[in-house]
Amino acid sequence: MDELLRQAATIMRGMWKRRWLGIAVAWVVGVASVAAVLAIPDKYEASARIFVDTQTVLRPLMSGLVMQPNIDQQVMMLSRTLITRPNVEKLIRMADLDLKIESKADKDALTEELMKSLKIANTTRDNIYTINFRDTQPENAKRVVQSLVSIFVESNLGDARRDTESARKFIDEQITTYEQKLEDAEARLKDFKLRNLGTQNSEGKDHFARMTEAGAVLEQSKLALREAEQSRDALRRQLLGEEPQLLPNGFQESISGVSVPEIDGRLDAMQRNLDNMLSRFTEKHPDVVSTRRLIKDLEDQKRKELAARRAAALANPTTSVSTNPVHQQLSISASETEAKVAALTTRVAEYQARYDRMQQEVKLMPQIEAEFAQLNRDYEINKKNYEQLVQRRESASMGSEINSSAGVDFRLIDPPRVSPKPVAPNRALFLPLTLLLALAAGVAATIAASQLRPMFFDSRSLREACGLPLLGTVSMITDEVRKRRERSDLLRFAAACISLVGAYGAGLAALFLLSARTG
Repeated sequence: MDELLRQAATIMRGMWKRRWLGIAVAWVVGVASVAAVLAIPDKYEASARIFVDTQTVLRPLMSGLVMQPNIDQQVMMLSRTLITRPNVEKLIRMADLDLKIESKADKDALTEELMKSLKIANTTRDNIYTINFRDTQPENAKRVVQSLVSIFVESNLGDARRDTESARKFIDEQITTYEQKLEDAEARLKDFKLRNLGTQNSEGKDHFARMTEAGAVLEQSKLALREAEQSRDALRRQLLGEEPQLLPNGFQESISGVSVPEIDGRLDAMQRNLDNMLSRFTEKHPDVVSTRRLIKDLEDQKRKELAARRAAALANPTTSVSTNPVHQQLSISASETEAKVAALTTRVAEYQARYDRMQQEVKLMPQIEAEFAQLNRDYEINKKNYEQLVQRRESASMGSEINSSAGVDFRLIDPPRVSPKPVAPNRALFLPLTLLLALAAGVAATIAASQLRPMFFDSRSLREACGLPLLGTVSMITDEVRKRRERSDLLRFAAACISLVGAYGAGLAALFLLSARTG
């Protein structure tokens, strides 16, 4: 610790010996740095604020019906990618900054400078974007900000339109492709159905289910055929055992056993009417008497009809066989049964042929059904994709209409304006820094000079530096003249330091007064 303090004291004494060099360097560096700060040209800042309104009533109402892009994300991405070389070159042309450009190198340098100088800041929460630019000429700064605002708005609208058109074009191409695929699938499915027309069923049942159903129908038809044959045989036996019956003789015989349908119906009705009236009236009631007379007339009419039939039978004996009602009914039933047996025989033969054909096709059906399932699956996939693409195209069209009618609203909150006073450089900050720089340069100069040409203030330092034996030391006696000289030298050094700081203070005061007067 003592050694460090001794070395520090030696360095400080060496710096004190070179103090005039340090104050000279401080003055030179101070004057140079102040001149450099004053030589920096004034810069004026132009700014504008834009509010991007992405919230509309129409978008929530159409949510789920149309495809809507994330407008907030698009605008944010646009703000981050706005300062690109093509946009900056366009901005140079719009702001007339290329009037003084003589070469491509100058244009590239101006483009790089603008890309570094342009600033776009935003508050994500409120969608407010601030555009700032600084230039030595206020009008140029204002034109640059105005041009960038125009590019900002136009780029968003142009990008939205290009995105919509490219999406619609891509969807149309895919719809055309899938439409052709769908037509090819429909053609293959149609050819398959035409080739296998006999194996198809409109109820959606497979071949084995239809074959089982055909077998069941065949068995039912066979059972119905056997029943019809049994009924036919029974009727034949009854016909063989039934004898024909002639009409009764004479007009006075009983007519109850012979039927005349057109008269028997009326007799039955009159008889029921008579029974109903007898339950309410007596035998002498006029209605009862009248009804009995009508019944008697109908019976007489029936006897005359039977007499006429008997006379006709006697004249033509061969026709009397068919006058037996039972025999007639059995003959009719037998004829109907024969027809039914013939129809059932034909039906059984047809169902048997179908069943046999299905049994022969049972080996080919798995392959046919697998091919049909594959064709149907391809068709359904293409149809589903086609319908989805058509729906997406309609959704994209509606989304485009929404963007056109209720798109992003750009509101210029603060139009481009230039600050009345320069915003850079901040000389009030730079001048104190130059003072610190000058003082640091003076201190560094004294340290460097003391190290380049060291001075020894004690015997120990000299012996360590030379590495030779030291025979002795001679002390210096300070008189009054030397003391006065040292005091005057100290006063001059203090005056030089105070004058340096005072000059800086005066410069700062003059700068503040000038700024206040200009403002």
